[in-house]
Amino acid sequence: MNKLNFPLIFFVSFELCYYLLIAQTGIVEFFGSDLTVIAYMPLGGITGSILSVYINYDIKKKILFLTFVQLCVTFFYPGFNSLLLFILGLSVGGMAPLIIYSLKKAAPNDFIVILSISYLVGTSLFNTPVQERAVLGIIFSLIVLLSVFKTGEKKYPQEEGQLSYPVFMMMLWVFLDSALFESLSRDIQIPIWRGGYSFEIILFHITGVVFAVKLQLGHKLKEMMVILLFALSYLFYFLREPLLLSIVYPFVISYYNTIILQEITKIKDIKKIGIVMVFIGWGASGVGLYFALEDLMIYIPAIFLIFIIISELFITKKINSQQGVYYV
Repeated sequence: MNKLNFPLIFFVSFELCYYLLIAQTGIVEFFGSDLTVIAYMPLGGITGSILSVYINYDIKKKILFLTFVQLCVTFFYPGFNSLLLFILGLSVGGMAPLIIYSLKKAAPNDFIVILSISYLVGTSLFNTPVQERAVLGIIFSLIVLLSVFKTGEKKYPQEEGQLSYPVFMMMLWVFLDSALFESLSRDIQIPIWRGGYSFEIILFHITGVVFAVKLQLGHKLKEMMVILLFALSYLFYFLREPLLLSIVYPFVISYYNTIILQEITKIKDIKKIGIVMVFIGWGASGVGLYFALEDLMIYIPAIFLIFIIISELFITKKINSQQGVYYV
């Protein structure tokens, strides 16, 4: 049994916590979901994701530099101007592909601990007022900074070169998650994070991670599970069923995120990782945020159906020509 890689675990898990509580929910809520203002952050994120993989420099030193920038910017949180929003986007966006590349060192149990910590801490602190999260952001950044210094070259053997799911399918999952998450975080009628369901959310987040890592299912079956669970999540959202939603939705978030992280670590070329992260991390999530803010949720079931049809046609074609293996 492989020992846990604790420096890597703390590095990745607390950077994910920073992204959730500061860059994602903190900034968006503080600026009242004004896309004309917060657009500077995703613009910086896209730029950072590309620059961080195309600048030829030691990866560990790049991570240390971006974490230091993140820490410095956090001292000005939450009253960022356009330049600081862009710089914050540069730092977290630049970190994303480097984190994925670093996860090539992670064993399956490392994935479980990393995501369990991030979901536990993120959910527990979700109700912290956005104006009071600067201290959290500083603490998270310091933990990341110290952890990176301790990361070694230990590497767990990873399969590389082929993806089991097309990128557009993973984009669909992120889009569905982003739209529902951003809608729920603003919905006063079904506020599962602020409505006393934290225990259920944490429990099923962790359960989803464990199932994704430990339950050995075929790729097609995993895909069907994700689609079905997202369909149930949206059904419970439209039916206004907070308890059922706080069980199914956290499970599918953890389940599909674990799958995506394990999938993208298969990509050998870090430059390709950066491009994929632009589409999945910023493109799909940005469109989901737009749908939530513009109250377009009613159209998502139709989009859902169209993507499933496209996916089935794509799968059939691949089965006939590539024996069911997907490529980037």
